[in-house]
Amino acid sequence: MRLLVPLTLCLGLWAELGAAVIPGRNRDGDGDRHPWCQCGGGLAAHRAWLSRSRDIQHWNGALCLLFGDIGQVLPCGVGVLLLFGSGGEEEEDPTFWNRKAAAALDATLKIEPRMTEAKNLIIFLGDGFGVPSITATRILKGQLKGNLGPETPLALDSFPYVALSKTYNVDRVVPDSAGTATAYLCGVKGNYNTVGLSAAARYGQCNTTEGNEVISVLERARNAGKAVGIVTTTRVQHASPSGTYAHVVNRNWYADASMPAEAIAQGCKDIAWQLVHNVDINVILGGGRIYMTPAGTPDPEYPEYSSVNGIRNDGQNLIDKWLSERQGARYVWNKTEMLAAAADTSVTYLMGLFEPMDMKYEMLHNSTLDPSLTEMTEAAINILRRNPNGFYLFVEGGRIDHGHHEGMAQRALTEAVEFDTAIERAGELLDEADTLTVVTADHSHVFSFGGYTLRGTSIFGLAPLQAIDQKNYTSILYGNGPGYPGTTRPDVNSSIAEEFSYMQQAAVPLISETHGGEDVAILAKGPMAYLFHGVQEQNYIAHAMAYAACLEPYENCRQRTSAAPSAHLTPLALLLPALLLCLFH
Repeated sequence: MRLLVPLTLCLGLWAELGAAVIPGRNRDGDGDRHPWCQCGGGLAAHRAWLSRSRDIQHWNGALCLLFGDIGQVLPCGVGVLLLFGSGGEEEEDPTFWNRKAAAALDATLKIEPRMTEAKNLIIFLGDGFGVPSITATRILKGQLKGNLGPETPLALDSFPYVALSKTYNVDRVVPDSAGTATAYLCGVKGNYNTVGLSAAARYGQCNTTEGNEVISVLERARNAGKAVGIVTTTRVQHASPSGTYAHVVNRNWYADASMPAEAIAQGCKDIAWQLVHNVDINVILGGGRIYMTPAGTPDPEYPEYSSVNGIRNDGQNLIDKWLSERQGARYVWNKTEMLAAAADTSVTYLMGLFEPMDMKYEMLHNSTLDPSLTEMTEAAINILRRNPNGFYLFVEGGRIDHGHHEGMAQRALTEAVEFDTAIERAGELLDEADTLTVVTADHSHVFSFGGYTLRGTSIFGLAPLQAIDQKNYTSILYGNGPGYPGTTRPDVNSSIAEEFSYMQQAAVPLISETHGGEDVAILAKGPMAYLFHGVQEQNYIAHAMAYAACLEPYENCRQRTSAAPSAHLTPLALLLPALLLCLFH
């Protein structure tokens, strides 16, 4: 009886499906049999075929929804429909879940906080990497590995300490990346569009800069004798990385050519100038060549394009300036040179600028010339770790944010997968015993995914049923942005939805999709990582990191000045309460 309704539906839909999905006939109708009608092929064979036939996944998903949770496929000869929304027979057994939870519980009970001073500090900043993006990235990473998706862990999933961060700016409920950078990097919340300044500074008003500067943890680490570095997939003068070294009332003042004459006359400096002059940074890797050289200077990679020539009006070559003032310094603009510099033990300073502005998306970049975020992270660590006092490193997956702003989820999420890979590689290179690693986002986006999609459906695929307008829709949608469909919503199929540049539909028309205002996650591991707990203001991140490494203003931190409580209690200490109880009896 369990198969009666599904069988009836299968026969009733046979004519509707036609050559596209009739088992025993391929789409060309030449008689070759699809895996759906091949008994004994197994679940793996079916999924492999589905991955090659994304254009019919929508039909398959809709049929599976109609058939319900049968937990099996229909017999061959009648019409075999794979219920690929299931995780397999093992997941139908309660023992599977009980064992999984017991193992997680056992691992949790073994977690012991590290109460020691952190020698190294790393903050991984996923720009726009809100919780919905984390979940979608997990699914994508799993599917890229051939799994169903959500069950596959990200590298950051293993971090034992988790908190939430309230991301608002002092003057905006929904923040930007400049004000948030001031919070999590400097420990003080600021205003929208301003960097490295307290909220007493006013956007665009140069004369409100002086006296309102706030100092980053990176600068404090450098003052304490540690090596410091920044790595980003955006331009190194962008809002997030500039929070480590700059103080500016307008985040877009990348070069002097970007500034109004009045601000220059009042003595304000552009962000590129501050990159070279404000803090002695050991490693600088990302994009942003155009802001560092005099106007008209040809780009080394694209000399034929005048549009990417240098734009500085002051005639300064800031790259040459940086090199001339640092012993053991090297400048590179391609991957080969970067890898060579990182391997050279005489190199103590490295500036690598790999694009005129932002670096290219991971799926579009030239892997011969342009390093990945993971490769840049490894190069930075290899240089910074040479300092016996330790280091501070800022690593940003910056183009996650850009993909979302463009309303192109595949761009954002493939960047996020690479971001997680960089986190994993850093964990392999460093000892958790002396390195505090923090992963967080500056803000979220109005990005969501829903539609009751079946497990195993591509994260970029379609919901299993049509909308009330009798048209398909993708699981991923945006609350606003350039994907607004207009008065008539267009239909979409799986082939279109899977395109790298497909723009998911949005509810409100905007040129650029906006940030979201909800809390974002903080994940931490290593010394003093237990400080990250509960729901915190975003500026707490900088304070917790400074405290973990005993940096200003926490030079007299507990783990340095006193015998910190041991995380490992001795057997005698564990037995002492029982012994005292016996004595009283």
